[in-house]
Amino acid sequence: MVTNKVWNIIIALICISDIGFGQDYKIRISNDLELRKVSENVYIHISYHDLQSYKHVPANGLVYLRDGESYIVDTPWTDELTRVLLDWIQDSLKAEVKGVIPTHWHNDCMGGLKEVKDAGINSYALELTRDIARAKNLPEPTVGFRDSLVLKLGISDIICYYVGAGHTVDNIVVWLPEEQVLFGGCMVKALGQKNLGFTGDANLQEWPNSLRNLLSQFSDCRIVVPGHGAHGNLSLVHHTLKLLETNK
Repeated sequence: MVTNKVWNIIIALICISDIGFGQDYKIRISNDLELRKVSENVYIHISYHDLQSYKHVPANGLVYLRDGESYIVDTPWTDELTRVLLDWIQDSLKAEVKGVIPTHWHNDCMGGLKEVKDAGINSYALELTRDIARAKNLPEPTVGFRDSLVLKLGISDIICYYVGAGHTVDNIVVWLPEEQVLFGGCMVKALGQKNLGFTGDANLQEWPNSLRNLLSQFSDCRIVVPGHGAHGNLSLVHHTLKLLETNK
């Protein structure tokens, strides 16, 4: 078993190597959980889970860290993986998790919400997400909002914004203006993705309009993080628009 002391040594060595190689590097936490640092204060957490038809499917979320406090955008796939992430943030980053933001109701966004609730951590979601969770007998986010919500992490803003229906009717995006990082979630597809993926809960008619709304609201973002696959810039949004066009 790897102790917390050993983990801290590993993290320190990675941070030293980062001086020469820039911000973008991976930290392996377990076989099914890793993190990739993409800016001074932002990590992408990547969790892996076996689905019925696909094995070891990755899903992205964020950890935003400032002055010993943090927010998580989307949980890992499961309660077990979410516990691993919460422990790592506490033990290795020495940070308290102030809140969790699920960006829609699917398991790749809030599959670990029971663990979050058991830990006494507030979760913030669109009211529509809370309604869906209640109707489907899923763990319900503790705080709801309509259209938009601004949370504070120290002096930094975290902006939760509903640009419209897309991958699901309730999908939101999360904007970190100080970092110029936009978490587009599953309504934005990675450049390597050749199709829209699962669309069983999608609104294909409104999805393009929602993406155009996103482009108008967040035109100055530097990094765009999709729900699955590699992060990039606003070209991911244009790529998703093209996929929607060919899907007609």
